Amino acid sequence: MTETGTILLWGLPADAPLAAVRDALQRMDCDVVLLDQRDVLDTEVELIVGSGVEGMLCVKGERIEFDAVSAVYPRPYDSRDLPVIAEAGHNSEAWQHALAVQDILNSWTEITPALVVNRPAAGEANGSKPYQSLSVESLGFYIPDTLITTDPEIALEFWRRHQRVIYKSLSGIRSIVSHLTDEHMPRFQDVASCPTQFQQYVPGIDYRVHLVGDEVFACRILSDADDYRYSKRVDMQACELPEEIDAQCRRLIASMNLLIAGIDLRCTPENEWFCFEVNPSPGFTYFQGMTGQPIADAIARLLASAPDHACIASLV
Repeated sequence: MTETGTILLWGLPADAPLAAVRDALQRMDCDVVLLDQRDVLDTEVELIVGSGVEGMLCVKGERIEFDAVSAVYPRPYDSRDLPVIAEAGHNSEAWQHALAVQDILNSWTEITPALVVNRPAAGEANGSKPYQSLSVESLGFYIPDTLITTDPEIALEFWRRHQRVIYKSLSGIRSIVSHLTDEHMPRFQDVASCPTQFQQYVPGIDYRVHLVGDEVFACRILSDADDYRYSKRVDMQACELPEEIDAQCRRLIASMNLLIAGIDLRCTPENEWFCFEVNPSPGFTYFQGMTGQPIADAIARLLASAPDHACIASLV
């Protein structure tokens, strides 16, 4: 393997995908650094943008130059949710420092010449599922008939028309996908106070597809639950996608400038392929554990494939 510069991971050590990629990189003897968000109050960052992109990180006195970094795998949580920041309180000095560090690092990951998996802007579409679905549909996948409304009567009419309807989050924040039932009737007036997304229920078999660079890891999922992620009875097996669907998945993430992604598909009994979501920072370890697919190793190989950097530094 070609020697690379430092590979920077950013997030929390307990985050399963981050930990899995770190372990894979260490097995490959890569120079890997984990920037632990819990150390945010002991973190200083400097970014200088001119004819090039320069700067540095300093954590507890240990320093790393940005130009030493060849690749970045960012999976940060909102710094305001860190216990030490939440305890300090809104707009405290600690709160302001944590947000400043996060903002500067986010800016750096957008403009650094290093390989970033993935840059923040590439994942912005996931913040609005309806917006993302427009890109999905334009590349050949079916999408469910969808209603977003604050009108309870329109929502009820949509339900009557499709008979089987699910509701879920509009944003990129994970929610439990659930069927509408008669038990929801007393809550329908709440729709007036909260824009809600309803979709026709699509019968069929679920597929989860992880794309990592040029590698594709697909699995077939059988479950009776509305949302298999929260079910204890799931049959999940690695599989190969039809050639056309494989190509559509590749075109989809390329159009979104993503290097890795998790795509949720469903194939109907009529062999129509629906796409529900493209996740730019997938929690792949659940699927890796169920199928044995080496997704973390693939991400590590992708990070290690970044161009050489002349200067190599370590942050312990």
